[in-house]
Amino acid sequence: MKPASASPIDPRLIVDAPGLSGAWAGFRRRVAQGELGSLPVVVGLAVIWAIFYSANPRFLSPVNLTNLLLQIAAMGTISAGLVLILLLGEIDLSAGVVSGLSAAVMAVLNVKLAWPAIPSLAAGVACGAAIGAFHGLWITRLKVPSFVVTLAGLLAWQGALLYVLGDTGTINLVDDVILAIAGTFWPPAIAWALAGAAAFALSGGAVIGRRRRAAAGLPVPPWRADVASIAVRALLLAGVATVFTLDRGLPVAVVLFVGIVLALETLLRRTRFGRHVFAVGGGAEAARRAGIAVDRVRVLVYALAAALAAAGGILAASRLLAVNQSSGSGDVLLSAIAAAVIGGTSLFGGRGSAWSAVLGALVIGSISNGMDLLALSSSVKFMVTGAVLLVAASIDAVSRRGRAAAGRI
Repeated sequence: MKPASASPIDPRLIVDAPGLSGAWAGFRRRVAQGELGSLPVVVGLAVIWAIFYSANPRFLSPVNLTNLLLQIAAMGTISAGLVLILLLGEIDLSAGVVSGLSAAVMAVLNVKLAWPAIPSLAAGVACGAAIGAFHGLWITRLKVPSFVVTLAGLLAWQGALLYVLGDTGTINLVDDVILAIAGTFWPPAIAWALAGAAAFALSGGAVIGRRRRAAAGLPVPPWRADVASIAVRALLLAGVATVFTLDRGLPVAVVLFVGIVLALETLLRRTRFGRHVFAVGGGAEAARRAGIAVDRVRVLVYALAAALAAAGGILAASRLLAVNQSSGSGDVLLSAIAAAVIGGTSLFGGRGSAWSAVLGALVIGSISNGMDLLALSSSVKFMVTGAVLLVAASIDAVSRRGRAAAGRI
């Protein structure tokens, strides 16, 4: 008689052996099975900051840290959309060009056709969403691989960008509303108020989470673990508010970026659509048999991701005060994909978080910013970024094998 296969063990029910050896064994198990969450990224970011600070103390100055956050807002917004694509186990090679084309549409409507700022901004984002929906429909209806469709989009939309800009090649932005997106700084009092509200929300979320786990019969961690986690996050929020206070204030662009990520994380974790995204990424055929409209999920994800790429392009245009033929090109796409992967989103689909875009963008932006302060060449910057991406992808692959061995995927 064939023995019945054992059910996978919930990792939350595994208790480490006492002593240092047990703690070390438990740590290695969590590393192998990818249960450390964002901790490796946070530790890596701290190491990067320590290295650059030791080389140039200006790196951690309030002015430079504020500039760093402003620099990553646009790329991080594009990366947030790519997180959605990667959660499906797909890829989008056109995100960078779509961001530039959408910004160009916004600029042409506002500057050349004298549209008001708000309709111009809405049209730019709608342009990106329409392109994403087109990609999604082509992929799902004709079953063409996403790599091929978005590679074709990379080429075609680059041509569309040149066509939209016309002979001038560059459009300078002059509308105060559009320029205010990246050029406005709120008073320090607002920064402290938002930090306090975020700390209060974290505390309330921890209490609600404990009650839900208890009601579901799941293990509830000790109070000291939640208190320590909230205290660390509150200190980080206070540190960020202090940095803005010592500089020009709270940048609106950073608020928009964090707000987008927060809304996207809520969509993924608290809605049926978000659960469907993870289900499709974990196994499209299993999701289809469970009654999920897989093709519709893919089309909506591509449309939303491209809309976020458009928003990132508009943020970049507002900061640079212009749109030109190189908007969205260069290393924009590669940095956005690298940020999503480095932040912890799996290349294999089904695992990740919108906050990956924030952490990954901080890593990529810190490397770029720090090397600029040290006057290092672009060649060194690309090599270091590539090495960090390779390490992150390797950790993801090792974690996937560990979870497979544990019977969790």
